[in-house]
Amino acid sequence: MNATTIVTDTGFAADDWTGGFTPLAEAPANDVRSLDLPSDADVDRLLLRLEGIEMIRVDFPSFADGRGFTIARRLRDMGYGGRLRARGHVLADQYAMARRSGFDEVEIDAALAARQPEDQWLARANWRDHDYRAALRA
Repeated sequence: MNATTIVTDTGFAADDWTGGFTPLAEAPANDVRSLDLPSDADVDRLLLRLEGIEMIRVDFPSFADGRGFTIARRLRDMGYGGRLRARGHVLADQYAMARRSGFDEVEIDAALAARQPEDQWLARANWRDHDYRAALRA
């Protein structure tokens, strides 16, 4: 298995993104294809810079740090339609929350993929079917 694994609704996959990532602190005002956002990023400052960004990767420094979910929701609310990836300490139990907040995929390391194999992630891939908020609205 590679150093990183990408998790989607269909299971584990190799990373197909070849564009690299530019850390937010090093990103010029425009002309960036992809961004790496820390968990404490002020996404409102990106409002006028989202056009042309194909991929944004949001860091999760700890499984207990949920700021990345808020960042994803805010980016989607601001109209970002590109690929959105959670990276780091996201657990299989948090996959449904990641998808509901706007992430398309999760990037995990080989150690986490070994501890929480693909079947544990796939068990949460039906995230639309078990949305308590939708049940409350019905």
